[in-house]
Amino acid sequence: MKKDFLGKTALVTGGASGIGRALSQQMARYGARVVIADIDEAAAIKTAEEISDAGGDARGVALDVIDRAAFLKLAEEIAAENGSLDFLFNNAGIGITGEVRDLGEGAWNRVLDTNLRGVIHGVEAVYPIMVNQGSGHIANTACIAGLVPFPMTAAYCASKHAVVALSTALRAEAAELGVRVSVICPGTVDTGLFEAIEYFRVDREAVQKTIKPFLMPVERCAEAILRGVRRNKSVIIITLHARLVWWLYRLAPRTFLAMTAKGFRIARGRLRTPNNSDANSTVG
Repeated sequence: MKKDFLGKTALVTGGASGIGRALSQQMARYGARVVIADIDEAAAIKTAEEISDAGGDARGVALDVIDRAAFLKLAEEIAAENGSLDFLFNNAGIGITGEVRDLGEGAWNRVLDTNLRGVIHGVEAVYPIMVNQGSGHIANTACIAGLVPFPMTAAYCASKHAVVALSTALRAEAAELGVRVSVICPGTVDTGLFEAIEYFRVDREAVQKTIKPFLMPVERCAEAILRGVRRNKSVIIITLHARLVWWLYRLAPRTFLAMTAKGFRIARGRLRTPNNSDANSTVG
């Protein structure tokens, strides 16, 4: 697999933590030049330094994916400096958990701006460069929630379903132009995202206890993603649990939704808090 990435230039957004960090590390091990972009500049630089100390080629830069102009400028700079921009891992994202009745405009704006518009900005910045090159691969991170609906994640699901649709439509457009497009749909991965999620009238500890048994190590997730990218898979689903859920939803959607609704009716009393008592949650 190393030969597929050796000497290539990759831009990874959200590259200072979680899946983005693991992807950056693995790409560098395979001999790629990696630009680690993150809203947390210090963390991006630290990750790049650790990769460089291990013999890899990486640099960290600040990037808020909501800033379209900054994304466009960064992509142009990378292509000019390296002669090409071969991979974009459009990975930055946030999580929001809560029933629709408890979400405000601010919550919707945050999740759609980062998870959807951030991906769109990446495509706008990198796709023309790759078309001009006649080569390149865009890998947009969605989630199994981009393929299967789950209660208490309607806003998150909406953003990730849109990323799946964008990616698969763009794949059809881009194929004749030499550009590959994949969408990454992980299940539950041990990234720290579930600690960083905004919770709206939801018991954080109860949710985390529910998902803990299904967490995949982030390093295994990154390797699975790169295998899917190397094979030019359209939809890269990570974890066995996610694949099983996806197949059940595809084969028997009415049954799946009925089971989900029943399960949520049972769980609602355990997961829903009487008020927004979580110090890290904000309704906006």
